[in-house]
Amino acid sequence: MSTKLGVGLIGAHTWADKAHLPGYKAHERVDLIAVCDLDPDRAKAMGEKYGARKVYTDPEKLIADPDVQMVDVCTPTHTHLPLSLLAIEGGKHVLSEKPLHTEAAPAFDAAAKADAKGVRTKLGFTFRYSPAVRQIKKWIDDGTLGEVFHIHGFEQNSQWLDPQEPLRQITPGVDRNSLIPASIVGYGSHLIDLMRWLGGEFGSVASTMKNFIPERIVRGEVGLQKIKVEDGAVALVEYANGAQGLLQTSYVAVGNYPGVEIRVYGSKGAAVARLISEFGTAETLKIAKAEAVEFIPYDVGPEALPPGTTLNTPWPELYYRNLVRHFVDEILEDRPQECTFFDGAKSQEIVDAIIKAHFERRWVDLPGRHA
Repeated sequence: MSTKLGVGLIGAHTWADKAHLPGYKAHERVDLIAVCDLDPDRAKAMGEKYGARKVYTDPEKLIADPDVQMVDVCTPTHTHLPLSLLAIEGGKHVLSEKPLHTEAAPAFDAAAKADAKGVRTKLGFTFRYSPAVRQIKKWIDDGTLGEVFHIHGFEQNSQWLDPQEPLRQITPGVDRNSLIPASIVGYGSHLIDLMRWLGGEFGSVASTMKNFIPERIVRGEVGLQKIKVEDGAVALVEYANGAQGLLQTSYVAVGNYPGVEIRVYGSKGAAVARLISEFGTAETLKIAKAEAVEFIPYDVGPEALPPGTTLNTPWPELYYRNLVRHFVDEILEDRPQECTFFDGAKSQEIVDAIIKAHFERRWVDLPGRHA
């Protein structure tokens, strides 16, 4: 078993600087081989900042580097799938930012190709690596909460409440006179992953989506633009196991980043995790029991946190250091895979079903597809 994992990162922008690269620098079992960006100055700057031994401007050359065992794809959305497929074909483990693809079928295909090639994958669903959320998962698995009846998931902050804040998630050529799914895609995929991980497979969904702010600034365009961006969505979930779910996403709900709240109610107890940066703390967790219904704070303890962090560590770094720690250990210690490309495909499949349910004004059933 190798003692260190050789990592190469593609895409040296803000999110790499805030989340991905701090995770690699902090992990004693990571050897950051290379950083790649089309902008040579940015690649060089990020490489020097985080101690990468090589700098590339061509992603294919980084992927072909024999010292690179795992490729991190931290690039614009439309490049996630092709770069991930190149890495898989090259026999490299892959971490990709979400979404892997804006359609489920190509993502399922990539997951199958990775399995056939014998490489591991992970999708950047950041919030699975919240210590509070992982504690709730433990309580579900060990029976502390009993039979799960309800799971409520919210991701809402006021990122685009101000119409002057430039909107960037607009596909060129899209019909601006029709409702354009947005918050359910950008925010909803995270919630769906959490709710599916905690509660099991979705059986059916019904939904409603709405545009609340009809005019916005669009990046690269002059003045307010009339554009029907979906900036709020609500979905009802019938789980395959009989539990009920409620999901809400919003770009315009007053609140702070990242705006995630998960509530789980079972026959023996309930838990609420708030992944919302408030007063210097990244998250809070509360639990109640059937015989003691007042919710009380729960301290996950330092052992649940990545080494060198506290709940006062900025959330992008806190969660991604945990994600990196888990993926590196999965690879080096041959642990079971978690949060793979298959999970990303399932999330996209559910996003598609929620969008379809809104436009067709009906319940939509999910395929019973399993890994």
